[in-house]
Amino acid sequence: MVSAIKGLPCEIDSGNTTWILISTVLVLGMCPALAFFEAGMLRAKHSLSIISQVFVGNCVLSVMWLFFGYSLSFGPSILGLIGAPTHLLWLDVPYDKCGPHARTIPSALFALFQMMFAAITPLLMTGSFAERLRFNCFVIFTILWEILIYYPVCHWLWGGGFLQKMGVMDFAGGIVIHTSAGVGALVVAIYLGRRKDFYAYLGECPPSNLPLAASGAALLWTSWMGFNGGSSFEAGNLAVSAVVSTHIAGCCSAVVWLGLSMYHHRPAATSIINGVLSGLAGITPASGIVDTQATIIIGLACGLLSYYGVQFSKGRLHIDDALDVHWVHGATGMLGSVMLGIFLNPKP
Repeated sequence: MVSAIKGLPCEIDSGNTTWILISTVLVLGMCPALAFFEAGMLRAKHSLSIISQVFVGNCVLSVMWLFFGYSLSFGPSILGLIGAPTHLLWLDVPYDKCGPHARTIPSALFALFQMMFAAITPLLMTGSFAERLRFNCFVIFTILWEILIYYPVCHWLWGGGFLQKMGVMDFAGGIVIHTSAGVGALVVAIYLGRRKDFYAYLGECPPSNLPLAASGAALLWTSWMGFNGGSSFEAGNLAVSAVVSTHIAGCCSAVVWLGLSMYHHRPAATSIINGVLSGLAGITPASGIVDTQATIIIGLACGLLSYYGVQFSKGRLHIDDALDVHWVHGATGMLGSVMLGIFLNPKP
């Protein structure tokens, strides 16, 4: 997220507001897209369960963000660790004035856009513990993870916390979203253990509905343009750079997955999908603030890391992360964040 520049006049711009409204709707579309993708990739008997988890999670997490999540994440900083409860129920979050975190859009729109991020992040982990967690346990776990992990990390990097003050950069959520969800997915997958028939497929159960999974992945790809492009908080060259980087990185990573799958065995649609998602997650922390050539390198690197990481994790370590969340999202988010430090170019 691009932080507001101190001293910049606070004036609502209709063009920027329109772009962030569109981006907000695009990011909201990631929740049903994720549900379709995971339902298609998992076994048919678990499709309804995963769809229910994603839709219910979106509603519960949105209400939490409205009641206290936004305030804990973006309220005045308390020792750089957490936000103060000054915006509970979105008090002092006006529709006709901008705020300290986005100087050209209404404060309420900024809060709504960030709500979409807060809702999708823990839902990424559903692909890791799929088929093993009861619904009531899922709800409790998601609520606690959001409060104990997402809100503090979001504040540290985006809300004026200690990491932001140290100069740590995360354009659209490589650390706040993908790294945190990826690490959480790994921990939960190890704790819950393997599914009963893990060794029969080495964790790669055949997808129940590949067209549904591909449709969900396509919607995720489309929505990612608002995810990264909207994080510029302007309808200008920064947004263009973010959208271009997002698409290029996804394609480069997919080409790596395609080439490696053709080399080791015959290519599969699931490989292309995972390749695209790996590139999209990897470029998220750097989109908008690296140039095109750096984007290509990041996309290729994320493809290599995620492909061989998945093979190692399931083939050697036998970790049953059902949809490889800790590699496709977590490891690539970390790699993209590190490579941002190498290729940072504020004016691509």
